[in-house]
Amino acid sequence: MNSKELKKLKDDLWHSADMLRAGAHLAANKYGQPILGLIFLRYADILFKQHKPAIDAEYNRLKGSRAEKSIKEVAIEKCGFYLPECAYYDFINNAPDDANKATLVKKAMEEIEKENDRMEGVLPKEVYGQLVPEEEPELLSKIIRIFKNIPENIEIDLFGEIYEYFLGNFALNEGKDGGTFYTPASVVRYMVEVLKPEVGNKLFLDPACGSGGMFVQAARYMHKHNATNEDMMKFMCYGVEKDPDTVKLAKMNLLLHNVRGDVREANSFYSDPHDAVGRFDYVMANPPFNVDEVVYDKVKDDPRFNVYGIPKNKSKSTKKDKDKKETVPNANYLWISYFATALNENGRSALVMANSASDAGASELDIRTKMIEAGIIKQMVTLPSNMFTSVTLPATLWFFDKQKPNTDKKDKILFIDARNVFTQVDRAHRKFSAEQIRNLGIITRLYEGETEEFTKLIKEYETNMANAPETSDEEDNPPKSYWQANIDWLKERFPEGKYRDVIGLCKVAKLEGEDGVKDQDYSLNPGRYVGVVIEDDGMTEEEFKEKICSLEHEYLSLSTECSELEQDIKDSLAGIFGD
Repeated sequence: MNSKELKKLKDDLWHSADMLRAGAHLAANKYGQPILGLIFLRYADILFKQHKPAIDAEYNRLKGSRAEKSIKEVAIEKCGFYLPECAYYDFINNAPDDANKATLVKKAMEEIEKENDRMEGVLPKEVYGQLVPEEEPELLSKIIRIFKNIPENIEIDLFGEIYEYFLGNFALNEGKDGGTFYTPASVVRYMVEVLKPEVGNKLFLDPACGSGGMFVQAARYMHKHNATNEDMMKFMCYGVEKDPDTVKLAKMNLLLHNVRGDVREANSFYSDPHDAVGRFDYVMANPPFNVDEVVYDKVKDDPRFNVYGIPKNKSKSTKKDKDKKETVPNANYLWISYFATALNENGRSALVMANSASDAGASELDIRTKMIEAGIIKQMVTLPSNMFTSVTLPATLWFFDKQKPNTDKKDKILFIDARNVFTQVDRAHRKFSAEQIRNLGIITRLYEGETEEFTKLIKEYETNMANAPETSDEEDNPPKSYWQANIDWLKERFPEGKYRDVIGLCKVAKLEGEDGVKDQDYSLNPGRYVGVVIEDDGMTEEEFKEKICSLEHEYLSLSTECSELEQDIKDSLAGIFGD
């Protein structure tokens, strides 16, 4: 399936949400639950069918022997879950188009939960009765048929992309609150590319896990790097999410991607259900920014937050405030501390954070200073604006590495300014392309001394270019010029295939020395270090001064004219309405 066909399929499937808007007895912000539930059913059905021959073969091989297993046990080993026959999509789709369809869907969801312990209480059940209104009882059947159009031979990764597409669209349509459960996949893929999760007995934490996208992308990365299903059984994900409906989405997402996980409903500020301190190999999250109502007394003694210090208000409380509990002025540094303390001695973490945290002062500066001097901050990356569905301002990625203090890089930090690296999706949204993710990721690999990775990437691009058409407008089959542009981007910036500082893109800053991190007041803002590329405009210094003076004169003239127009408007309004 090429990109055009996939886009058409996504658009056709998204039409189901339009059908709900027209006919369902359901609030606009509740469409996601039943639609994602049906996508889950269809995804589970296709995935189970793809594994069914192997399941049957293994079941028959063991049948009658001392190692005999039930079909359910074999299915869970091979596929990650067991799908009862009443939940087969054809069984539901082929039933009469009447109000009983909702009962069949409910029964399917109940049986899936019954047969799969991880899914207890997770799937939507009662909501489908609202999709068979008296005036249009066939509405649910119409929507079910739309998802039946997903071909049964579709690659599971593409189905995951459809699932992400719906999550992103619901986040976009539901505004800020919807965006809390979805981090754009391209941002997560870049975070994973830098983090480089490895297979084995590894523990992965996301304390603000939303719909579980960080877990899924980490698992995909490992599969892409030859992790087997047996390897993945050793990989365990732990999540915390305070919204109960989003917890359900996360559990559905993990089951469909055969990722072992334990997602708990809790508030990460006040609860530590996974005993996080010093436990995890990897920590990743996109936590909520700028939370300002966290009660100080509830977190001040928590080792997840107080190792490097707790953010404190500068001013003392007044009599007026004496009955009000003191709050942390900004919880951003609670999250940042959490990511540092949850790691074990070899752990690595990545988090999305508001740009303002990179330069925050007062008690937050003290916390940041301790982390920098401890040597645990490895890399900082400024993202382009408009990468998130509900946040327009640019964010920054923080990367921690608990091994770094034991290396010669302890007093160094890699800064990357990626604000000019993006692909425009539409007027208001941007993303990283697959190649942009790899190009940015290779900067980290070069910094780590993995020069062979750079050579491999260049050769891969050259091979792709040799096999590419001269012209093409298909995203999954770009023309030769596209691959040449990526090769040029890499070679122009790293001509020797080794790391070097590139003005406007990347800089390794030392703790000490001129323009070092100390000299910059312990700022972690990449823009302070990487600099900007100044284009040569051909003007002399005198010509530049003359140009600036001319612009200043023009500005003053326009300002005077603006003031005069404002007065004219006031006089005119006074003449119409009186004083």
